[in-house]
Amino acid sequence: MNARLRVVIADDERPARSFLAALLRSFDDVLIVAEVETGTQAVAAIERERPDLALLDLQMPELDGIGVVRMLKKTEMPLIAFVTAYDEYAVRAFEVNAVDYLLKPVEKTRLREAINRAQERVEHAEIVAEQSTRVTDAIAAYESSSQPPYLERIPIRRKDEIIILPVAQIASIVAEGELLYLTSARSERHTVTYRLKDLEARLDPARFIRLGRGTLANIDLIVKVNVMPGGTHVALLTNGQKLQVSRLQSRIIRERLLRL
Repeated sequence: MNARLRVVIADDERPARSFLAALLRSFDDVLIVAEVETGTQAVAAIERERPDLALLDLQMPELDGIGVVRMLKKTEMPLIAFVTAYDEYAVRAFEVNAVDYLLKPVEKTRLREAINRAQERVEHAEIVAEQSTRVTDAIAAYESSSQPPYLERIPIRRKDEIIILPVAQIASIVAEGELLYLTSARSERHTVTYRLKDLEARLDPARFIRLGRGTLANIDLIVKVNVMPGGTHVALLTNGQKLQVSRLQSRIIRERLLRL
């Protein structure tokens, strides 16, 4: 009997993650080696467990499924199957490049097909470089076809008026529960009801950077980065805000902002 397929699941929504895990446990030839809720945890689990297959939610805060792939070394990348709510651009890109995907809510028969496909590739010892190229090509195709124009202004309702806030004037965006707090370069604070990861997808990544799971900052308004014990950082903005930077994002900030 062949060894069981070793699988990592990454999804920030607990019900979806639990449902997927329950389906996988119904298959005798599958072993779940890690269930995680963030992309950061997914990277750590994949590097630690070296699974055969990673089921990655396409949309996760801080580090999404695509971000997970980018953080992995080619030699450590398992077979990848992206899990997503219906996204025509993703489906087209993944199909063209022979990268597996599962649409939410995941159906057991479709999941079985994905498992069978993964087992076949593992048994044939598919060259890692080939599957890595497939995934990166699919990501490039997806991002080039799916990116809508970035926001330039954000309308904010305040009582009987609507304030038009230019994106360039936003210093930081901080999520608290269902609300987002937007602080301007002049320290004006505005509140909108919106999900951070949805707003982030509509902002130019060359202009805004993640500082942590619930924080975005305008790169042009970061004037100083203080190094803290444990490898983390604190970012100081032109408006005087001091924002904590997570350990993962500290690594990214070092790459993007702290090197010539």
